[in-house]
Amino acid sequence: MMMTIVKTIIILLILIGILFTVVTVIGINRFPDVYSRLHAASKSATLGVLSILLAIFLYFWLIEGHFNSRIILGIAFLFITAPIGGHIVGRAAYMSGVKLWEKSVRDDLADVIKQPKESKE
Repeated sequence: MMMTIVKTIIILLILIGILFTVVTVIGINRFPDVYSRLHAASKSATLGVLSILLAIFLYFWLIEGHFNSRIILGIAFLFITAPIGGHIVGRAAYMSGVKLWEKSVRDDLADVIKQPKESKE
């Protein structure tokens, strides 16, 4: 009975990971500008890969009996670096002059970027 519950949780985590990965692919293909594509790539792809890695960890730990700390380190590393990397790439695109989508409502970085330039002058 317990093994059936564990296998069900692992299957659900893999399916959630696949769902988030499909959402990432759709978002990257459908969103109109770099910034919204980065949002799709950094948020949903991270959740998808994390779900799959967690399923792998649970499988090897609870079914095979092998505790693998490298998978835990991989989860932690991905959880920290992927959103930060997306943020840095988005800010670099903004600083290099990549335009927002013409139907964008707000430009939150405009005020933040202008302040350091004004203080230098």
